[in-house]
Amino acid sequence: MNEPLRNIALQLGDRLSAVWLGYRKLVMSVAAFVCAALFALGSAVFSVNTLERVVARDVGAALQAEELAWAEVATDGLLVFLSGEAATEAERFRAIGLASGIVAAERVIDQMSVKPSVAVTAPRFSIEVLRNGLDVSLIGLVPASFDMMEIAKQIEEIGDEVSVVNMLETADHPIPFGWDQAVDFGMTALAMVPVSKISIAPDQVEVYGLALSDRERDDFRNRLTRARPRGLVTSIDITAPRPAITPFTLRFVRDESGGRFDACSADSVEARSAILQAARQSGATGILECTIGLGSPSPRWQSATVAAIRALGDLGAGTVTFSDTDISLVVPATVPVEDFDQAVGTLKSRLPAVFSLQATRLLPEASALAAQPGVEFVAERSPDGVVTMRGRLTDDRLSAAVQALARSAFGLSAVQMRVNVDPDTPEGWPLRALLAVDVLSQLEHGQVRVRPAQIDISGVTGDATASDRISQMLAEKLGQGAVFNMNLTYDERFDPVAMQPTPARCEAWIGEILSAQQITFDPGSATIVAGAAKVMDDIAEVMRSCGRLEMEVGGHTDSQGRLDTNMRLSQQRAEAVIAGLLARGVPVADLLAKGYGPEFPIADNATADGREANRRIEFRLIGASAEAARAETSQGTDAETPASPEILPDEAGLNIVVTTPPGDAPRPRPRPAR
Repeated sequence: MNEPLRNIALQLGDRLSAVWLGYRKLVMSVAAFVCAALFALGSAVFSVNTLERVVARDVGAALQAEELAWAEVATDGLLVFLSGEAATEAERFRAIGLASGIVAAERVIDQMSVKPSVAVTAPRFSIEVLRNGLDVSLIGLVPASFDMMEIAKQIEEIGDEVSVVNMLETADHPIPFGWDQAVDFGMTALAMVPVSKISIAPDQVEVYGLALSDRERDDFRNRLTRARPRGLVTSIDITAPRPAITPFTLRFVRDESGGRFDACSADSVEARSAILQAARQSGATGILECTIGLGSPSPRWQSATVAAIRALGDLGAGTVTFSDTDISLVVPATVPVEDFDQAVGTLKSRLPAVFSLQATRLLPEASALAAQPGVEFVAERSPDGVVTMRGRLTDDRLSAAVQALARSAFGLSAVQMRVNVDPDTPEGWPLRALLAVDVLSQLEHGQVRVRPAQIDISGVTGDATASDRISQMLAEKLGQGAVFNMNLTYDERFDPVAMQPTPARCEAWIGEILSAQQITFDPGSATIVAGAAKVMDDIAEVMRSCGRLEMEVGGHTDSQGRLDTNMRLSQQRAEAVIAGLLARGVPVADLLAKGYGPEFPIADNATADGREANRRIEFRLIGASAEAARAETSQGTDAETPASPEILPDEAGLNIVVTTPPGDAPRPRPRPAR
């Protein structure tokens, strides 16, 4: 090979060697870098794994220490995953809180679940029913399976134009025990009380209502008490607003027997207290009442009435009548003229300016004219219901009008006309005659005697407010200066509200029957003697009218004989009485027979009379009926017991002395036929 080529080859070889060496260095550098990278990566992976193990260990240990081992811990880099099923939501939050205390909260991933409850507690179902006349609103929560159509049907029966706003919601839970009877009672109360709020729950019904009068309030209370299902807790709160009295009337009478109110109205509790105190100072005794109402013609009604009552008390005889701001003072001729003039002058100076006084002292001849039989018209109703009209009427037209009015009030067959036509009757006679029929219709039986100088009213009424209403009627129709006398007796037996059967009254009526004659048995036997059938019939009649009552029929014996024999015999006799009532159509499902043997004697067993008294049957209220009777007694005490001789509670309804003829048991009896 020539020298040039050799040189070229050598140069080329040197260059290739240089390239190879450079490549070799490059490869070695890359290899070194790759090795360093792989080492760094391995170190990082090792560090992360080590950190994950440490975090998982620490979180698991914390959960284990707090007895949350159910929570499983997993890590992925810097993230911590919690899984598992917590018993409650609170335990889940505890696990999250422990993990967040070891690593940052944002690195804790919650994948836990909460164990579902074994049973979901049912909500408390209830209905709030609001009624204002024909407008009814329903609010509350009811079971989904409850028949809403039945409620709608019962509400529609209230009236054709009833409007119902239904805001009830439902929940899919079983109907609770007692729900159906509570709803039925609530619907009964809703239909009965036009203005009411009724809260219905499975175990309780609360009834709040508004009545138009005290009588209607008592009627609602009694009917709801009787309709209450057994075992249902109820709260019945019926109130009556103060009545609107038109005209605002007060009439105080002073005679030889003392003082009394024929009518009394007051505009406040303070006014009533002052009026009753003035009446007592003027000779009134016994139970006094003054109705608190609306419509007082003057804010100074109290001062005017008190002054007039005291003036009449000083005179000793006569009547003072208020009809709004018109005052009529009438005294008999027995009052000296000097005393009359002085009393009238003093009274006028004490009366507020708005009141006008007309004072009259009857002349001796006027008193004689009022007492003598002359021209008169008498409307009379006998206890048997026979109505007789006798005396003088102005003409045939008036006679026909009186007869038509009487027949409309008492019935066609009850009215007998025995009148004479006299065109010379005094002025205003037609008005007085027609008014006499209206007044008589307020009485159970009695007489209204119309004379030229006065009207006399006497009789028996079953309405404790009749005296007030009659006085208002006469004052309004006859005007200022009208002279009338009233002698009315309130008899509870004729009061349809007072004599409605209640648990307490029913127990008392049965007790009265047994006090008159006991149920007797054949000696040593549980067979009721034939002579006791009348007693059983009377008790059955009372119990049928009272409806369902929870009562214990207790059997008692004397102390003769063996104790176990007497106990067994008394039990058998109590059961025999219940069987006898069942045979007479009495519902006996709520009656309990209980034999006491000789355990509770009421007389001395050492005497024959005592042993006979101890052999007895007693009826006693128990359960819900006993609770209702206690509530009734409590309400009666609150309504009728005065806090002092002058002040009576607002809701008392008596306006005259309550009297019951002696010897008559106040049990329901048919009203006299008309």
